[in-house]
Amino acid sequence: MSAVANPATVAECLRVGAGFSQGDRNWIAEQFATLDSRLAGFHADATELEVSVKDREARGQKVTLECWIAGRQKIVTTSAEDDLHAALNDVRDDLRRRLNDAKTKQEPRHNKHLRDVPPPAAEVEPDTDPARAEAETV
Repeated sequence: MSAVANPATVAECLRVGAGFSQGDRNWIAEQFATLDSRLAGFHADATELEVSVKDREARGQKVTLECWIAGRQKIVTTSAEDDLHAALNDVRDDLRRRLNDAKTKQEPRHNKHLRDVPPPAAEVEPDTDPARAEAETV
């Protein structure tokens, strides 16, 4: 597995969209910090996150988190939770699940099994009877 030279982090890749101010950005980045370990497998310059909210603090608000990673389809997660904190946690957890699902789909089947089990060693029986070995080859 190749290591990423400049791993993506929420703090580096997050943009705040409609409904949020730049002052909210640090608070949201703290809420999304658990995504850092999942995003670390991607290059920071090829990863973008954008969070926005429609009708903030009103009944029926909608929080949207969009994730763009180069070479993959855009992932969009939404939440209609009334509490803003709960809605942010909901979209964060949904994004984590969807990133995990996308990674699983790209891995070869049974890859984990191949990594866990060492390849079988070729069994070579010592041949102590040279006459027998010569007779078998003829």
